[in-house]
Amino acid sequence: MRSSTVVALAALCVVSGAAMAAAPAFVAQALSDPSRPKADVEADAIRDPADTLAFAGVKPGMTVAELFPGGGYFTRIISDVVGPKGRIFAIENAGWKGAGEADRKMIAELPQKNVELQVNPFGQMTLSRPIDLFWITQNYHDLKIAKYGAVDMAAFNKQVFEALKPGGVYLVLDHQANPGTTLEQIAVLHRIEKAQVIAEVTAAGFKLAGEGKFLNRPADDHTKPIFDKAIQGKTDQYALKFVKPKG
Repeated sequence: MRSSTVVALAALCVVSGAAMAAAPAFVAQALSDPSRPKADVEADAIRDPADTLAFAGVKPGMTVAELFPGGGYFTRIISDVVGPKGRIFAIENAGWKGAGEADRKMIAELPQKNVELQVNPFGQMTLSRPIDLFWITQNYHDLKIAKYGAVDMAAFNKQVFEALKPGGVYLVLDHQANPGTTLEQIAVLHRIEKAQVIAEVTAAGFKLAGEGKFLNRPADDHTKPIFDKAIQGKTDQYALKFVKPKG
């Protein structure tokens, strides 16, 4: 490993440690859970879960809907935080081979038995009760990719709006794209422009309550696919916190 890479990883660990120290105690406790897989713990340095959960406002007792658990990196942490009085609706895509089976295995291993999995056609969901938080990390752009399925984003965001309690939070964290990125480019790059997300979500009635910049990485030029080995795990990302008005 080159010395520059070692230095970069060391810096990320320092940042991650600082974020964890500033996080609520229940978040720090969840991140320190010895049942977390080693690969998840190692990914903390580049995913910054402490800042992400603190920014979203995840708390014990919450009801959370998570779109596309993707192996359960955040599912495990959120399950620990919301605890026995909380609930998670994990929404998976039936069209992604093996995803549902992997989710079921992950959920069975969780210390807290508070996750309900639904494996649906792409972009569809059924929520049986009002929720406090709708969570999408690194997957909003997928809803734009035609080969996965056709999703009416206006209708999707409106469904999220209707599912949330007044004052509820809609978290979108994704990979930044250059202005004017087309649908065809989104499908290749797996990125979406922040301004596009804001325009679509606020059109559904949400108010933008804040932006988390803890995963901003200006060195990423946004022209490479997120799976390119030169940038994988080090992309420029934004976190957007939208709120359903109480009135």
